[in-house]
Amino acid sequence: MEIRVLRYFVETAREGSMTAASFKLHVTQPTLSKQIKELEEELGQKLFIRGNYNIHLTPEGEILYKRALDILEMVDLTTSEFAAMNEFNGGNVYIGCAESEGMTLFAKAAKQLYEEQKNIHFHLYSGNAENVCERLDKGLLDFAVVVQNVDLSKYLYLNLPFQDTWGLIMRKDSPLVSKVKIPMEDLIGLPLIVSRQGTTNEMPEWLQKNYDRLNIVATYDLIFNASILVREGLGYALGFDKLVNTGAESALCFRPIEPLFTSPMRLIWRKEQRLSKAAELFLDKVQHIVK
Repeated sequence: MEIRVLRYFVETAREGSMTAASFKLHVTQPTLSKQIKELEEELGQKLFIRGNYNIHLTPEGEILYKRALDILEMVDLTTSEFAAMNEFNGGNVYIGCAESEGMTLFAKAAKQLYEEQKNIHFHLYSGNAENVCERLDKGLLDFAVVVQNVDLSKYLYLNLPFQDTWGLIMRKDSPLVSKVKIPMEDLIGLPLIVSRQGTTNEMPEWLQKNYDRLNIVATYDLIFNASILVREGLGYALGFDKLVNTGAESALCFRPIEPLFTSPMRLIWRKEQRLSKAAELFLDKVQHIVK
């Protein structure tokens, strides 16, 4: 299986047309068709269903498409890293990020490094701990920023001087607005919107123990989308402070839960992974900021 043919396959899947893909790839349509057919024969599976005007992936093609994206991303990353070994003149830093106000620390580090090295570029991948750790383990990220407890046995890590505060995002016309803090017992019966991963190990321990008593009406991956559900009156979003606009002009506000519950923040990277020069410089900036 050749990398070049995988690129042909991915572009064909994206375009949904042999004609359009061959134009973008600068190859003839018969050449592209022949390469795809040989790939199908090599794998012993049909990858596309051909129609009169377009093509689309088979279930087997969907599997290969997902794998091919990871393979090609790894190839491009490796090529970039080795090109930078000869003479350092910049590079790329890939970071998986949790949603947290603590990302300000990394923004400051990135700004400082960019002012010194104009050819360094930063690529952020947002997601929960499970998603970013999966990409980190595959070598698709240099670092992951997590605000949940993860198994640290296979990672090096840096504890960061920031903690996220848990609470409820609610409409300002909610009857709970009059309370400065929301006792956890008051969450029983409320229509709650919670993080998809937070339905398990992210939640404060009391909520985990009383999970069966919670009225969870929706789950989310990104808090901004959850805030729209809150704004439209679906329920109360359980999450971190300072991630959505709750200022004077906003229809929303935040109230911490009681007793106060916070989540620590860590920067993690794989023990066996050799960091690129760009990633090393970024880590050095972060370490200086948090000292």
